[in-house]
Parts: sequence; structure tokens; C-alpha cells
Amino acid sequence: MMAMLLPNLGFAAVNAGDTSWIITATALVLFMTLPGLALFYTGLVEAKNAVSVLMHHFAIACLASVIWVVAGYSLAFSDGNQWIGSLTNVFLNKLQHTDVNGSIPEATFIAFQMTFAIITPALMIGAFVERMKFTAVSIFLSIWIVLVYAPVTHMVWGGGILTNMGVMDFAGGLVVHATAGIGALITAIVIGPRKRFVSSTVKPPHSPILTMIGASMLWVGWFGFNGGSALSAGTNAGMAVLVTHISAAVASIVWMVIEKIRFGKSSLVGIVTGMVAGLATVTPASGYIGVPGGLILGLTGGVVCYIAAALLKGRIKVDDSLDVFAVHGVGGIIGTIMVSFLALDQFAGAGLADGVTMQSQIMTQLYGVLITVGWTSVFTLFALWLTTFFTPLRVENITEEEGLDEKAHGEKAYRIDD
Repeated sequence: MMAMLLPNLGFAAVNAGDTSWIITATALVLFMTLPGLALFYTGLVEAKNAVSVLMHHFAIACLASVIWVVAGYSLAFSDGNQWIGSLTNVFLNKLQHTDVNGSIPEATFIAFQMTFAIITPALMIGAFVERMKFTAVSIFLSIWIVLVYAPVTHMVWGGGILTNMGVMDFAGGLVVHATAGIGALITAIVIGPRKRFVSSTVKPPHSPILTMIGASMLWVGWFGFNGGSALSAGTNAGMAVLVTHISAAVASIVWMVIEKIRFGKSSLVGIVTGMVAGLATVTPASGYIGVPGGLILGLTGGVVCYIAAALLKGRIKVDDSLDVFAVHGVGGIIGTIMVSFLALDQFAGAGLADGVTMQSQIMTQLYGVLITVGWTSVFTLFALWLTTFFTPLRVENITEEEGLDEKAHGEKAYRIDD
């Protein structure tokens, strides 16, 4: 068969190794949401709500993908102002076959960033499982991507205010984890706790097995999340993968030990939750630190995130059902601040920018946290308010009691033949 002749598309301008790695990383990050995060969360809820959690994740993956193409990428990475990009590239109307971003095709960069836009709102689902209407979840998170995720991405990575301030966020401590964590906390407060949470009759996770399988997928996928953020297949990506793995392992051990000391037993759900805490904490620092930084962030993230989860549910009584804020929000913020000194040569880090001191970088990171938290808080509330014009946020009492699976979707996760 005669080979098809293709026009000269300028592929020589891209680096094949870098492109191959980022395409692989794109698949890994999508794998984190589907099926990784979906299974992780599904195992943690009651069996009668398992289908609803899976449905939420799959629907958000589809919605976020379309929103990213229509307007999200343009708002995040087009020239605009200090706070948000423009709409000059809606529907990716400017994208050509020959467009290059650094050493990779622009299309590859768009696809890679799209997977981040998918997993960020998907993380928030864990805060309001078992009580938020499917229609409300779909509308709210679609609005949230436009009003929160895309602008914060522009501020940090797209040439906005935090880019110009010199904020260090290698793979999404602010863009992903802080926004998802703060958004999740506010949503959980607005919607209110589960009925079982109020009566202290919350049932244990129905399938720690599914949770462990999903967590393992997250761990593997996170190599693409952090390593891929180097946007090349070089030493930076290699170190990011190494410190990511170290932090996850250390935080898992920390969580396991704390549970053993407190309760006399270490749980499977606990150790995998510690893993996620370590991964979230190392994310903003992963491309800037060395092995000592990975060890320190794993230890710190494991301890502080555990305490945050215990305080939020035990003392403050906020039903962030699956600890999204305590793990992702707190972890991402810790890592964002600690990179200020863990990036120094003393910790085998890559160093700070020329003329920047540790003290000045800490202040920059704190400003970044404050701006991200403030923006996310205001526009999450606004997105929830807008959603109420279309549908109530919360399911009816009978639906919550009997389970969202059959009431909302007409399906059961587990069906035993008569």
C-alpha cells in the first residue's frame, strides 16, 4: 500500500521525547480521575450511593473537557489582564497544526492542561457526596470551572498577577489543591451536613478495597501530574517523580503510625488517605526540591493533614465528607509555603530566582495563598448562588435516606439476582 503523503506540518520544531512524555503524562492525569479518583471516593461512601459518585465523576470529566475547549483554555492562557485571560481563543479558533508551546505541540499542551481542569472540580465531589443533586453538581462545577479554575490558572501559570509576583507553584498546589479544597469546604458548609453526620450514625466506607484500588491509580497517575508539569522529559521531570513518590510513602507511614497510636489499629483507608495527603503537599514544590524536601513534605503533610481532618469533623463539625479540604486544601497550602525554603541549596533544591531571598519568597507565597483563597471563596459562593436559579442544591430527604443511586439514576452498584 502506498504511504499517504502528508503536507509539511513543521513537526521538526518539536522535541519527540518531550512530546511523547507529555502525551503519556496526559493519559496518566486523566487516569487519576477516571477511574482512580472515582473509585477512591466510591469506596468511601455507602453502597446505595456508589453509582452516584461514579456518575458525578464521569459527567464532570465530560463537561470539563467541553468547557475547556469552548472557553476555559482561552480564559486561562490567552492574553487578558492580571486576573483572567481573554475570549480571543474560544473554541480554540486560533489553534493550528503547526503551533508549538516550548518543545511540544500546542495541542499536546492544551490536552495536558485539560486533564488538570477535569480533576480539580472532580476532587470537590468528595465534600458533598450522598446529598447534592446530580443536576446541581453538574451546573455548579461547570460554572466553577469558568469562574474559579480558569482565572486562578491564568493568575498562576498564564501570565497573571501571581505569575508576575513570582509565585512558585510547580504542579498545582494553588491552582488545583487550594482551589478544590477551599471550594469544597465552602460548598460543604452551604449545603449542610448529611443527616447521618448530624445524628452521629455515619456508616463506615462500604468498600475499602475499591478505595485502595483507586488510591493506587492516583499514586501512579501523580507521576504524570507532577512529572509532566516539567513539560519536558529532562532531569526536572525525573526529580519531580522521585520526590513525589517519597512524599507519598512517608505521609502514608505517618498516617498509619498515628492511627496505631490513637486507636491501636492501622486502617487501609487511613494509610491511603495519608498517601493522598503526601501527594497533595509535595505537588507545588515537586519541581523545585530535592530528596530532603520530599521527606520533609511527606512528614509534615501527613501530620498536619491528619490533625486538620480530625479537627474539622470532630471539633468544628463540618461535614466535608471525604476530607477534601483537610487533605487537598491544607496539603496544597502547606507545600506552597514550604517550597520557599525547601528549594534552597541546603535542602538539595533547585534554588530560588536570582535576587530572591527565602524571606521575600515566603511573603510572595503567602500573598499567592491569600489571593487564591479569597478569589475561590467569593466565586464559589457566587457559583452556588447562580446554581440555585436552576435547581435546588440538595436532594430530598427521602432520596438521601434511600440512596441517590436508584432515586437519581435508576441503577444499583450491586445487584443480587432473586
